[in-house]
Amino acid sequence: MKYAIKTDLFASKAPLEWAVVGNGTLYTAQIPIDTHGQVVAGGIEAQARQTLDNLRHTLEAAGSSMDAVTQVLIYVTDRSYLATVNGVYAQYFQAPYPNRAAVVVAGLAREEMLVEMVVYACLPQVA
Repeated sequence: MKYAIKTDLFASKAPLEWAVVGNGTLYTAQIPIDTHGQVVAGGIEAQARQTLDNLRHTLEAAGSSMDAVTQVLIYVTDRSYLATVNGVYAQYFQAPYPNRAAVVVAGLAREEMLVEMVVYACLPQVA
């Protein structure tokens, strides 16, 4: 059975949930938007930080933390952004780090977005 996680993230008009749990695994995709649904300004560092802040918020809303993350798929629109994303990413995770892949793409859903992350996390079993 799957269920959605209630967050305080901007309520998208698209038919999606910010996070869904199924069989003890949290599935989420995070983008660099603020509470008003606007993509944050300030380049790749600001966008990576906002994306990871949104992820942290989502995990906390699920009663979990960044330590529960098992895999991260990072999408960036320019290969040169990866070094900056790595620097910001290292401030949010500690060893043992999640498994990870990074993909350079031609573009994301919103033209001004430079990064998006798809994340999987294991939630604690509820007795």
